[in-house]
Amino acid sequence: MASSSPQRQPTIGFPRRRSARRLTAAPPAKSGPDPAGLDPTALRLSPCPRASGPAEPGRAAPGTRSARSKALPLSPCKRLGDDNLCNVPRALPCSPAKRSKENQGRRLLFGDTPASPEKPSSPGPSPRHGGQETPRSSGLGGQPARTRLFRQEGTCYQQAKRVLHAAVPDRLHARERETGVIRQFLWEHVCGHRPGSLYVSGAPGTGKTACLSRVLLDCKDELAGSKTIVLNCMSLSSPQGVFPTLAQELGLPAAAGREGVRRLEKRLTAQGPMVLLVLDELDQLESKGQDVLYTLFEWPQLPGSRLVLVGLANALDLTDRSLARLGAHPAGSPRLLHFPPYTREQLTAILQERLGQVAGDPVLDAAALQFCARKVSAVSGDARKALDVCRRAVEVVELEVRSQTLLKALPGGDSPVSPVPKRVGLLHVSRVISEVFGDRLAAGGRGARDAFPLQQKVLLCSLLLLARRLRTREVTLGKLHDAYSQVCRRQHLPAVDQAECLSLVTLLESCGVLELKKAKEARLAKVSLKMEEAAVEHVLQDAALVGSILAQGLR
Repeated sequence: MASSSPQRQPTIGFPRRRSARRLTAAPPAKSGPDPAGLDPTALRLSPCPRASGPAEPGRAAPGTRSARSKALPLSPCKRLGDDNLCNVPRALPCSPAKRSKENQGRRLLFGDTPASPEKPSSPGPSPRHGGQETPRSSGLGGQPARTRLFRQEGTCYQQAKRVLHAAVPDRLHARERETGVIRQFLWEHVCGHRPGSLYVSGAPGTGKTACLSRVLLDCKDELAGSKTIVLNCMSLSSPQGVFPTLAQELGLPAAAGREGVRRLEKRLTAQGPMVLLVLDELDQLESKGQDVLYTLFEWPQLPGSRLVLVGLANALDLTDRSLARLGAHPAGSPRLLHFPPYTREQLTAILQERLGQVAGDPVLDAAALQFCARKVSAVSGDARKALDVCRRAVEVVELEVRSQTLLKALPGGDSPVSPVPKRVGLLHVSRVISEVFGDRLAAGGRGARDAFPLQQKVLLCSLLLLARRLRTREVTLGKLHDAYSQVCRRQHLPAVDQAECLSLVTLLESCGVLELKKAKEARLAKVSLKMEEAAVEHVLQDAALVGSILAQGLR
């Protein structure tokens, strides 16, 4: 008998694949709980029912749920809305950026068990609450007890390196007299509206620039009514470049040659506030005929001038050697102020004052500090060199401690004073001093100075004598070879030709002792020392032969 309902086609039993599944929803319950115990908002997956008889279209037959209801969901693009379980993470831990604020900034120690989310006991999370949050560690009490690997060990060394910097300190030890002279000069001339000039000389690292900078900072209020210009002559490409730079500072249009100099003279002699010009590394302005230096030091002597000039350089006799004509002027030569090298006691006091700013036990041993001060004062008396040696020694010890204690966990709690795991000893300072002072002139090891070639030692002696005679830092290779040949003839030594002399200079340049500026002709190449003359002379005087060469000089 024919049925009025459309006849249902038989279903072919294909292998159960993902595409063969469909969604079946539990019948909605009008009142009371779901008899099947299912969440009315949850959708489950079930296989298609087999054709066992007529069924109402669009309604699943009861009792078709099976163990395959736990199958994986379909692709998210095939279901939308709140019932899409694919949009809810299934017991996945949150990313590191989404962890609770309590665990932020906490670093795991070696040997600690990392916190991982526990796996849920239920088949899946609630679709309304999302995934499980990162569990909070118990027993932390709001603050992790062990959250640092290497913090306290490095604190004392970091503080020591910070106080051993070469910047301008608040107080300059053993330079009270020089600081008073500079302050008095500025008060008399700048504040008293009297033009004048001051030449400050001294070896590198004796505190010339530091003292002047400290005075300028302290007298900032008194100098507020004047124009202060500080210029480092090392930054100039040529000695004549000081005039365009000064014109730019004074607001004048740039002009080259004598026209620019006349404009500057007119501006400095006109009405206006006093102009304080500080020229550091003044010896870089030496030129043929010394026209630049004469022009600068004659400006304060012009009628109606309002310029106060302060020059700083290393040479003690720069005014007597390069500015001899200034003595014939009625105003006379500039006022002189010399900074002597630091003594052993002064260097010791400077180092103790710096390191005394670090709280707790001393980082450097007293014997190591005394050894550093004695060695540096014997060679150059350079305070910056002493600070650099101590800072480098602290870095060496810090690396040793860090490599030994990097994997050790620290005890909990913060101590008010950082302990010193290892002090800087005499051996560390001695090693650094041998690297700083040299010996770049030695090959290293026992008998290193004897291993240094004699011809290179004689060449270095010749360069020292020639630079001292010509009063310059750079000499040409031709003049250096002539002086070298003269020294060899006097000492009855075989001399090399100019080509081999260039090879010797190249070898010394590779050792970091000399600097070579090549030219089109080899004889015109410029040679200069990269080390301090006092340090080279101190090393070369140990041998009897080179000591006698330096004592005899050039003829």
